[in-house]
Order: sequence, then structure tokens, then C-alpha cells
Amino acid sequence: MPDRLNAAEYLVDRHVQEGNGDRTAVLTPRRALTYAQLGDEMRRVAAGLASLGVRPEERVMFCMADDVELLSGILGAMYLGAVPVPVSTMCTGPELATVLVDSRARVLCASGEFADVVRTAVGLAPEVTTVIFDGQVGFDELPAHRWDEVRGEPSPLPAYPTWPDSPALWLYTSGTTGRPKAAMHRHASIPAVATCYGSGVLGMGPGDRCLSVAKLFFAYGLGNSAFFPLAAGATTVLERARPTPEVMAARAIADRPTLFFGVPTFYAALLASDIPDDSFASVRQGVSAGEALPPALFRRFRERFGVEILDGIGSTEALHIFISNRPGRAVAGTSGTPVPGYDVEIRDERGGAVTATGTPGDLYLRGPSTAVGYWCRTETTREVFHGEWMRTGDTYQRNDDGTYTCLGRSNDMLKAGGIWVSPVEVEERLLEHPGVAQVAVVAAVDEVGLEKPVACVVPVPGHAVDSDALVAWCREGLARYKRPRAVVVMAELPKTATGKIRRNVLREQVRDVLIPAPSESVVTG
Repeated sequence: MPDRLNAAEYLVDRHVQEGNGDRTAVLTPRRALTYAQLGDEMRRVAAGLASLGVRPEERVMFCMADDVELLSGILGAMYLGAVPVPVSTMCTGPELATVLVDSRARVLCASGEFADVVRTAVGLAPEVTTVIFDGQVGFDELPAHRWDEVRGEPSPLPAYPTWPDSPALWLYTSGTTGRPKAAMHRHASIPAVATCYGSGVLGMGPGDRCLSVAKLFFAYGLGNSAFFPLAAGATTVLERARPTPEVMAARAIADRPTLFFGVPTFYAALLASDIPDDSFASVRQGVSAGEALPPALFRRFRERFGVEILDGIGSTEALHIFISNRPGRAVAGTSGTPVPGYDVEIRDERGGAVTATGTPGDLYLRGPSTAVGYWCRTETTREVFHGEWMRTGDTYQRNDDGTYTCLGRSNDMLKAGGIWVSPVEVEERLLEHPGVAQVAVVAAVDEVGLEKPVACVVPVPGHAVDSDALVAWCREGLARYKRPRAVVVMAELPKTATGKIRRNVLREQVRDVLIPAPSESVVTG
């Protein structure tokens, strides 16, 4: 690794310097950019942020839709030596305020469609001094700039002389411990994931085009739509709109991607849609992550669309996938084998290595892209990071053929559509409802084998609870994906002798609740 490394230079300027500046770097529905043009945009953004007083290693938060502005913003901040912090566009105002306050970010870049969320957030985050919108927005709360006004003139502004261990970006995750926390990544982590997974597993080259369901604010989407294609001199296909089967099929037909990245929930939605069976005719490989891909989805997608899906496991803390199936050798129902450059261990409850196949244990990871820790979370950092090794929080077993199979989480965290959901966060929201006395949120499997949140509710004596009303209550206070998919009404929650909720018993009791029709989703027990 060189003494000096700036990831933005590595991803963009390197190709221009090698004489490939005229290759297409970005395709969006409204325009295309070559590597030379993307480099120009990157430097314009860096100059604009510098003019606002942004300094090296200062955080700049992005709550933006996937488009040239977000991509060039992330690159421009890294080029300047600052730390981009892309966050979920599904956040509510208070949720966005939480990460703004935690990060100490002074500058927030946002898309116009999220102006109401931003307005609420900055009212709760007094350290924010400047908001930059990608369009014209009426905004009186703080000095607000338009993106085009902030972009500086083309400038020979050199990349900040960061080195491999310099902070490159933060990604917020609820990951292994519930509350949002920032995983801090180095500049060196970016070429590492591009080399280990993008090249080592997918064999990416300049002729590839990448289309991702996961957005750029996810670690998964950031690799799919930025790090992998740009490192390879390939093309990223960005879609600003919310992904639906119809939207993504239209982009696939129009822009002919060679690699398609999704999550199991979206693959299930594609199969349930009436999009043409040849929508993904250009795709040489599908990829899935976020949660385990059920074997039935793997088989049905290959039969209908003719595309093999490589299932794998990654995490925000690892920056991308570290166990994956291989092209032409995918084993349905498994996560595959370790990605080149990464080591994994299965350990028992005492921390000893589990060597027997078929024996479950906690999955630990060692590799070149793991985060250096969590921002201002000393105790949590010590729980997760152990020297070179990281505890993933997943329960796994190694199979006789050398593949690894996910058996679930090692704690009570669950996923919805591939996104971590903290049961505690949903429970706290439900307990604010005047009709709810007790609640526990656990996972149940739907008809295609995907886990979704289910709320087990004990009503206040004398009150009746309405399933739709409680789901709507959650939607008002939380991001939509965190809402429970069903409400199970109970007289009491099963507990241990010491008063702890027996979540394993609840999971068994609600195991089939998502299989019936929605009208039957309220169960009295």
C-alpha cells in the first residue's frame, strides 16, 4: 500500500491519468458522465465545500437520492480530505437529527424531496449551519444553498494528501447493537473491497455495467454503485426513484447492466411482478445480500429470468460482502465461502474455535476492510472489535463442502428488506400508544421465507387494539421499513422466572402469522 492514498483519486483520476477519461462512468435517466467529466464534478464539489469552510476530517452529511450529485458529493468530500456521511433517505426528521447531532456535522447536503424531513431535523440539531439542496427549495430555517451555486469553478485543486489509514467515510448502522452508530472506515478499505470482492469474486472489468437496488447510503449499495464499478473503470447505472420491479426492469432493459445487485425481498417482488421474462437478458450475474436468500427464490429466479444469484453476507462494519458464493458454483441455501483476503472463524460461547462441521457458533471476521471502530461508542467498539477480529453478531455453521450457512442473529436484532431493525426501537414507539401495555417485537417468516417484524402486544386493560392503527402509529414515528408486518394480541407475554421476555417462545408462537392473508394478521392469543 502506498504511503499516500486518496480513495477519490483511486476511483476516478487514476483512469483519466491512464488515458481512459472518455469511458462512461455514470448513467442516469437524465445524463451520462465520462470519467473525465465525473472528475471535474468531483473537484467542483470539493472546491465548493472548501469555500464553505469544510476542513479535512470534518464530517459532511448527505441525505440524498441516488444521482450524480450524491455520487460526486461523496467523492468530492473524500477528495477534499473530509469525511462524507451518507445516511438513509427513509429517516424521519427526528431520526435524521439523531445522527446529525451524533456526527457533529455542520453541513448537510439533501435532495429537495426530503426538505420537510430536513426542516424538522435541523430544528433539533443546533450544530448544523448550512444546508445544500440539489434543487430549488423554499427553506428559511438556515442558510440554504443550491447545489449549482456551491459547486466551484473548475479548479486544479489537488486531492488532499490522505494516507491509507486516514478517515474516508462514516456509515451509520444499527447493526449488532440496536442504536444508530457510525462505523468509521479508512481510505484503504475502499480499494480493498473493490479488489477482494469486485475483482476477486465478480471478475469485474471496464465492460461491466452495475445496477443496484440498494442505494448509495447503504454499505452494500455504495460498493455496488460506486466502489466496484469505478475501481474497475466500469459504468454505474444510478436510479433516483424508489426501486420497484417496474422501475428496475425498465432500467435494465434500457441500460443493459451486466451485474444486478438486489436483496431477497426485492428478488421475491420481481418474481411476483408481471415484468417481461427477458428484462435481465443482459445480466451475466445477480448478487444478493442483506439477509439469507431462500433456496426457493434462487431456483425460481434462475428458472424465470435465466440469472444465477450469488448469495453472500456482508456488513456495514466490513464495508461489503466477505462470504460469498462463486459464479457457476452457487450452492443454494448457503452464503458460500470466504471472499479472497478475508478469514472467518466460528466460535463457541467461551470464544473457542468451533472446528466440527455442522456445529453452530458465533461468526468472527478478519479482513482488510473492517472498520476501525464506532464513533464515540467505546463500550460497543470493545464488544465488537477484538484485535484483528470482528464479531459479526451472526450465528453460522460450516458445512461438509466448505460452505457456510447462516442460522440467524446471535442477538435479537432482525432484518426487514435487508435493513437492520432494532426491536427495542419499534417497541418503544408502540409503548407510546395509549392502548399498549406491553410489547415485544420478534421476527416471523413470510410465505417466501423472508423474515419480517411482528409485534406481540398486550393491551391496556379495558382497551382494544387495532392492527392497522398500530402499524400506522409506527409509520408516523419511524421509517416505514421498521413497521411491524403483523400484530399479535396476547393476554400476557411469556417470561422467565427473572422477568425477561422469552423471545424464543414468542418466535415459535408467531411462526406462521405472516403466511395467512393480511386480513387474518391480527391474532388473539
